[in-house]
Amino acid sequence: MSDAFVHTATRTPFGRFGGALAGVRPDDLAGAIVRAAVDRTPGLDPAAVDEVVLGCANQAGEDNRNVARMAVLLADLPVSVPATTVNRLCGSSLDAAIAASRAIETGDARVVVAGGVESMTRAPWVLPKPSRAFPAGDVTAVSTTLGWRLVNSRMPAEWTASLGECNEQLAERFSIGRDRQDAFAARSHRLAARAWDDGFYDDLVVAVDGADLTRDECIRPGTTPDTLAGLKTAFRTDGTITAGNASPLNDGASAIVLAAEGALPGDPLARVAGRAAHALAPQDFGIAPIEAAQKALARAGIGWSDVGAVELNEAFAVQSLACVDAWDIDPEIVNARGGAIAIGHPLGASGTRILGTLAHRLRDEKQRWGVAAICIGVGQALAVVLENAATTGRPA
Repeated sequence: MSDAFVHTATRTPFGRFGGALAGVRPDDLAGAIVRAAVDRTPGLDPAAVDEVVLGCANQAGEDNRNVARMAVLLADLPVSVPATTVNRLCGSSLDAAIAASRAIETGDARVVVAGGVESMTRAPWVLPKPSRAFPAGDVTAVSTTLGWRLVNSRMPAEWTASLGECNEQLAERFSIGRDRQDAFAARSHRLAARAWDDGFYDDLVVAVDGADLTRDECIRPGTTPDTLAGLKTAFRTDGTITAGNASPLNDGASAIVLAAEGALPGDPLARVAGRAAHALAPQDFGIAPIEAAQKALARAGIGWSDVGAVELNEAFAVQSLACVDAWDIDPEIVNARGGAIAIGHPLGASGTRILGTLAHRLRDEKQRWGVAAICIGVGQALAVVLENAATTGRPA
């Protein structure tokens, strides 16, 4: 029995929808990031990887047929390395990291690569199969890029509202206006651009072969609340949510290497100290991280006063603000190197993107405790607590 330690974190730059990564298949993105994670981990023999666990939300196109196993093969890892793909929508790769940490803690594995991938650009249209042969009528092709598709008629309408409409409801419920949302979004762009300029992402991000992209494609350094104020609302004519204060559609992949204590020669970044899932009504998914983080902190045996860094996936500015308000923490410790509104949100890759960023923040900022949390469509959330390995008295 051993704690699980994060040794390596890496990701691709996140491309915009239809942008620089549009020509790259998701299984190739996954293969590239798995290979990069292994190669960037000192002393790791690829044959010593006990499992690869990847998250992916759509899995309706080139990412089908267990994209994690496809990644192992495309990464030229030994065919003896098993792999599995998990799907908890936006939380898929954080779920992969949680599964990996449990496997290590129970002794089922010593070294696991966990991560996720999504190409929202290349997500296909799908057609339902007909109930009988040779139907005469038209059939509608449904996009699998984002949100509900092929909805079950038994689902209440309030559960299947669009993600944007659900967050407009949160804006009303918590009285979070357009000005606050736009200010939060502008901060995300400002901090992400600064982090790139300062070199924070140099050790975290690996370029994709064949793609002309070295930085996250959606960051707009000159974004201000005033420029965002000029955008039209996206979901209600009298609403607050725009394309500027919500995360964009993206392509990308991310991965971390987790290992048992002493399994690898290199110094770990952080220890997985607590984790939790939480669920509530589907339309309230944006605030599910509130309780997920509270549970994870309790399992780690600490409270918010101990936490020095938070990585909260910014699906929408409004839901992020609602979570930060509920936690009653210093907002400056949240997403200090930018968030998903600027960096992007390729669904299956975002969980280990925030977890890897958190591990590096703890090291660089010399903080002991950090929380990574993510909201998930259909009313769920996940959270993980990390402890800086250099501050624990454990291997550093």
